[in-house]
Amino acid sequence: MKLSTKALSISPSSTLAIDAKAKKMKADGIDVIGFGAGEPDFDTPDHIKEAAIKAINDGFTKYTPASGTLELKQAVCKKFERDNGLSYAPSNIVISNGAKHSLVNAFQAICNPGDEVIIPAPYWVSYPEMVKLADGVPVIVNTTEESGFKFTIEQLEAAITPKTRAIVINSPSNPTGMIYSKEELKAVADLAVSKEIYIVSDEIYEELIYDGYEHVSIASFNDKIKDLTIVVNGVAKSYAMTGWRIGYTASNAKIAEIMGNVQSHATSNPNSIAQKAAEAALNGPQDAVGMMVQEFIKRRDYMVEKINSIPGLSCIKPNGAFYVMMNISKIIGKELYGKKINGSDDFANILLEKANVALVPGSGFGTDIHVRLSYATSIKNITEGLNRIEKFLNT
Repeated sequence: MKLSTKALSISPSSTLAIDAKAKKMKADGIDVIGFGAGEPDFDTPDHIKEAAIKAINDGFTKYTPASGTLELKQAVCKKFERDNGLSYAPSNIVISNGAKHSLVNAFQAICNPGDEVIIPAPYWVSYPEMVKLADGVPVIVNTTEESGFKFTIEQLEAAITPKTRAIVINSPSNPTGMIYSKEELKAVADLAVSKEIYIVSDEIYEELIYDGYEHVSIASFNDKIKDLTIVVNGVAKSYAMTGWRIGYTASNAKIAEIMGNVQSHATSNPNSIAQKAAEAALNGPQDAVGMMVQEFIKRRDYMVEKINSIPGLSCIKPNGAFYVMMNISKIIGKELYGKKINGSDDFANILLEKANVALVPGSGFGTDIHVRLSYATSIKNITEGLNRIEKFLNT
């Protein structure tokens, strides 16, 4: 029997795959240190949980409008005004089942068969697959550590063709933690306006920024780029709400209408109770975010220093999110425990097998000389995990 060619072309998520393997080992009683999936290890703040409990007790358990409640859309509008200097109406907002769902909606709304979407690498594993699901063509622009894992405007110009429909911006970035400066974003915005190219701006990590860097939304420069930009955000990372599955987009009203229509047939509305919790997160006290940021800085600094002290390994210091891309190029081609390391998958698999440390191979992010480590775990786990990696390489 025949199956969908398009569906068969989609690769599984390497981040979720390694995390599932590590969790199975843990369930089998093996002491695994996990640097895998990107999930804050903090609990959701109490006032957010209490809002959800109240929603249940109040019977707020029925369908809501497919694109989200008016109250949550209003809270999102206030957030954009407060944090980004962007003015949106509820008609510009679509609430979805997580920012991942928001991104799927965005590509479905703007892509026609054969349209090209430019994605800088290293990239979040799901971007190319989402584009392919929308019948688009991912066009990968490779970056380097020397450029801070950011593409140059010259690289971007060279990648644009008459088929280019959109450019993906993810700042702060998963997996690199890099941040585009205001000047860099302005250059991209000017180019997108001149070529009439959409920007899909994934800003899910905007609150997790360090070292005096600032987050700038590319939509904030002028009305022309704002009209071309789909801003994607959510509550998962900033409020430790990964399981609540609430993301949102801001875009021009026509795109928002299309995304809402797509969503209405795909999933109906986001979870009603989680919408009330997200409303409380956006409107309530933000002190928990600052606490997480301070803890992430401590963990990042320790991880970066330790990695750079281990012979054969290196990394650059990220300025946002909670990931480090560890360079393993000096390990590739060597033998470890009788197995030749041909790339990041080999390294990650043998590390998990022999040292009980789970990290994510860079192959899924578009770079086979790196692996990704998340520091969204305790300093105790980070210390033990990195010690195991060091011992593993020195055995």
